[in-house]
Amino acid sequence: MESSFFTISMLNGVSYGLLLFMLSSGLTLIFSMMGVLNFAHASFYMLGAYVAFTTTQLVGYWPALVVAPLLVGLAGAMFEKYCLRRVHKFGHVAELLITFGLSYVLLELVQLVWGRSAVHYPVPAALDGPLFTIVSSSVGGLDFAWGRAASELCSSADPAVAISCTNFPAYRGFMMLVAVFMLVSVYLLLTRTRIGLVIQAALTHPEAVESLGHNVPRVFMLVFGGGAALAGLAGVIGGNAFVTEPGMAATVGSIIFVVVVVGGMGSLAGAFLASLLIGVIQTFAVAIDYSLVNLFGALGWNITSETFGYPVFRLTVSQVAPILPYLFLVLILIFRPRGLLGTREG
Repeated sequence: MESSFFTISMLNGVSYGLLLFMLSSGLTLIFSMMGVLNFAHASFYMLGAYVAFTTTQLVGYWPALVVAPLLVGLAGAMFEKYCLRRVHKFGHVAELLITFGLSYVLLELVQLVWGRSAVHYPVPAALDGPLFTIVSSSVGGLDFAWGRAASELCSSADPAVAISCTNFPAYRGFMMLVAVFMLVSVYLLLTRTRIGLVIQAALTHPEAVESLGHNVPRVFMLVFGGGAALAGLAGVIGGNAFVTEPGMAATVGSIIFVVVVVGGMGSLAGAFLASLLIGVIQTFAVAIDYSLVNLFGALGWNITSETFGYPVFRLTVSQVAPILPYLFLVLILIFRPRGLLGTREG
C-alpha cells in the first residue's frame, strides 16, 4: 500500500506544483521583463476565479476559460497604463506600494460584487470524475484502470489479500495539461517569435527598440497585461479545484513569492522547478502523520513527548507542513541568494 500512497501523493504534489507555476509564471514574467515586483498578482488570480464563476453561469465553463483571462489581462494592462506607468519614475518602492494598494482595492471590489462568502464554482461536468484509478494489491502490486475501476477490481474474496483503489480526478489531469501547455507557449513566445524578441530587447535596450519604431511603453503594458492574464487563467483552473472565496489571494500570495525567490528572481525555468519542488514537498508533508517521538521509537529510544519538558516532539510533519516552504526560502537565501536557476542576487 505504500507504493499507492507514494504514487497518488506524487501526482497530487505535481498537480499542485503546476498550479503554483501557473501563478508564479506571470509574476516572474513581469519581474524579469519590467523589474516590477507585483504585490497584486495573487489578486488577479482571485479576480480570474470570480470572473470565471460569473461567466460559467452565463455561457458555460469552456468560454470562461478564454473570456476570464482576457478580461483580467485587460484590467492588468489598463492598470499599468494609467497607474503603474505614472509612478515608474519614482522607483521600485512606489511601484511596490501602488500594487500593494491595488490588492486591497481588488479585495474590496470582489467582496462588494460577489459577497464575503465562498461561491459555488463547480468543476465542469465533463471533467467531474476520475481520470484513472490506482489499484493496489498486497499480492499483485500496483495496477491502473482508466476511469473508475470496476467494483470487482477493488475487492477480494480472499481475506488475506488486501486491495485498495484510489481515484485520480480528471480535473487535476486537465489542470496539469493546461499548465504544461502554458509553459511551452510562453517559452516559444519569448524565444521563437518576433514579439518575444522585441519584449526581451525592450528590457535591456529600450532606446534601440524605440529607434526601430517600436512603442516600448506599449510593450511593457502588454507584458503586464499578459502576466495578469496568466494569473487569471490560474484562477479559472484553481478556483474550482480548491475554493473560490475572498481569502484565496491571501492563501497563495505568499507562496508564489516563495516560488519566485527560490527559483531565482526572473527565471521562468527556476519558477517551474521551484513550483514542483514546493508542491511535492508540501503535499507529502501534509500526508505524513509522523512525529519525532515516532522516529525515536523506531530507533529503539524510549523518549516521550514530555522528556524534554515541552511537548514540541509531539508535533507531526503534517502539522508543520505550512511552514516548510518558508523554511526552504530561508535556506535558499542563506546558501544561494540568487535562487536555484537565477542569475542575479536578491
